Amino acid sequence: MNILEHRALRGPNYYSRYPAILMRLDIGELEARPSDTVPGIADRIAELIPSMAEHRCSVGRPGGFLERLVRGTWAGHIVEHVAIELQNLIGFSVGYGKTVDSYETGIYNVVYRYRDEVCGLAAGVEAVDIVARLFSGDEIDLDPIIARLKAVRDAHMLGPSTAAIVDAARRRGIPATRLDDNSSYVQLGHGHLQQHIQAAVTGRTSLIGYGMADDKNWTKQVLGDAGIPIPAGQVCDSLEQALAAAHALGYPVAVKPLIGNHGRGVSIDLGDDDALKEAYAAAQMRHASVVVEQHIRGEDHRLLVIDGQLVAAARRRPAHVIGDGASTLQALVDAENRDPRRGIGHENLLTQIELDAQSDRLIGQ
Repeated sequence: MNILEHRALRGPNYYSRYPAILMRLDIGELEARPSDTVPGIADRIAELIPSMAEHRCSVGRPGGFLERLVRGTWAGHIVEHVAIELQNLIGFSVGYGKTVDSYETGIYNVVYRYRDEVCGLAAGVEAVDIVARLFSGDEIDLDPIIARLKAVRDAHMLGPSTAAIVDAARRRGIPATRLDDNSSYVQLGHGHLQQHIQAAVTGRTSLIGYGMADDKNWTKQVLGDAGIPIPAGQVCDSLEQALAAAHALGYPVAVKPLIGNHGRGVSIDLGDDDALKEAYAAAQMRHASVVVEQHIRGEDHRLLVIDGQLVAAARRRPAHVIGDGASTLQALVDAENRDPRRGIGHENLLTQIELDAQSDRLIGQ
């Protein structure tokens, strides 16, 4: 089986009024093997996960799902029920699910409710593996699966202050949606009345916006959630991860420290492993975690928005000089720096050009 798409639907959606996980699942050759062709599958799943006996399914009574297994149902439907029960086993009470034929042979839309988005997604991945093993007759050890899911749950738990705010909101009927994996960034409510908090800080201050802008991966997540195109990429904590990411994305790539500003430690248009290794070292000097992402050519603009109004825009161009066939590069830079519009830092319209390690890399090309 192959997961073609797997994402959280936050809030009421096409399939249900509940927040739900949508998995677009290709069951492959199992399309020709419904559960009634697999001897003993109902007994095996009941022994593996005894609480599955409580699932009513469309029959409408406890044990209904196991009856469906005996009569015959498809692998996608079984994945739905296993993903639901795995969440129950780690402490999240969920029950709703449905599996819908996509009208493409072997491909199903599997939908199931979640309480915690990350745990719901992880449960779906584990459910696919479990069901594949059920059909192939392989051994299944449930204990390490539950341990992995509990580790995801524990790593993703809200801190006490944020949890108290979220609990208070839910008691008042206000939906709360976690928007990230590790910084307690939560949305309360929906639509134009929604409010954002991070830990005990509200979105009515600029502190959350500052933290978001300083973290390149968080920024990309927020932009992507809003439907704005973003470059594919990965946060890497080792050179081996960075090389693997670059190979998966395909050169050219850009390399940046996860946290930082003013373009420090950023390298762009990297075309091979040697260039990436140098760029990774430069980025890691600025931050331990490094972003490797697609290099996208285009103009760089900076926009200034005050009180919701765009008041200024600037097109930013990399420092450059134009050769005259005689002068050295340093002489050309010195001549350009005599432009009265250039100053130190942000004191003037343009900034003094400085030759550094990145300049040496470009010269070498």
